[in-house]
Amino acid sequence: IPLTKVKLINELNERETDLGVKESVSWHSEYKDSAWIFVGGFPYELTEGDLICVFSQYGEIVNINLVRDKKTGKSKGFCFVCYEDQRSTILAVDNFNGIKIKGRTIRVDHVKDYRPPKDSEDIDDITKRLREDGCAPKAPPSSSSSEEDELFHVPVKKPKKEKKKKKKEKKEKKKAEKEKKNRAASSSSSPPAVRVKQEKEDAAYDKYNQRDRGQQDGQGERRGNREEEEERRRKREEEERRRKREEEERRRRDDRRETERDKDDRRRTSDRDEDRRRERHRDDRR
Repeated sequence: IPLTKVKLINELNERETDLGVKESVSWHSEYKDSAWIFVGGFPYELTEGDLICVFSQYGEIVNINLVRDKKTGKSKGFCFVCYEDQRSTILAVDNFNGIKIKGRTIRVDHVKDYRPPKDSEDIDDITKRLREDGCAPKAPPSSSSSEEDELFHVPVKKPKKEKKKKKKEKKEKKKAEKEKKNRAASSSSSPPAVRVKQEKEDAAYDKYNQRDRGQQDGQGERRGNREEEEERRRKREEEERRRKREEEERRRRDDRRETERDKDDRRRTSDRDEDRRRERHRDDRR
């Protein structure tokens, strides 16, 4: 929806420029009584100071309300800006709507009846001062002191990346200083001689070592016996398999011989029967 609104505003401005519409009839005239504009879609890391730097190109900014999360205090990506001159809002809407800031397209539009939010207990002192007095520059009197300047000064939050860089630089400086001190101390004073205690020979250690060796030897013998038993078992299994195969082969051979004998007997009996038939046939002819 925000992108469609951006396109609609740009299309309205293009139509008015093509038709040559006067300011009194323009759609901007509907918001002639309001000097507030809405800005949305910008990156979350932008602060009030960054937004003032960008939007002060077309007029003096007198107040800004960057909407933040109440719990975390992080920006929600939209704000309301108030100009000193209402005509600056027209320039801001026409020129800033649809531009990209750090890769994000922003939407800038008029606000007709804007009511600044009421102060609550969660709001810090800086935000309260901004909402009450605004952020327009104030000409300090000639007798102003440095303390008054500090009161009207609005601090700008630095981005997290700069803070991290500064922390890293501080850590590196501390490390370098420590290294320098250590080198200076080592070069100035020679290191003290270190005495090494000689260990006494313990007779019980030898006994314990011999006992461990005996246990290891016993374990090795047990492992050797287990391996031999496994090999014997494997050989027995192989012999049994071989015997079974030989028995099966013998049975098959015996079966084949029996079948061959049966075939021979049948052939013989069939031959005898044929011979008898022939003889009978001959006798009958005679």
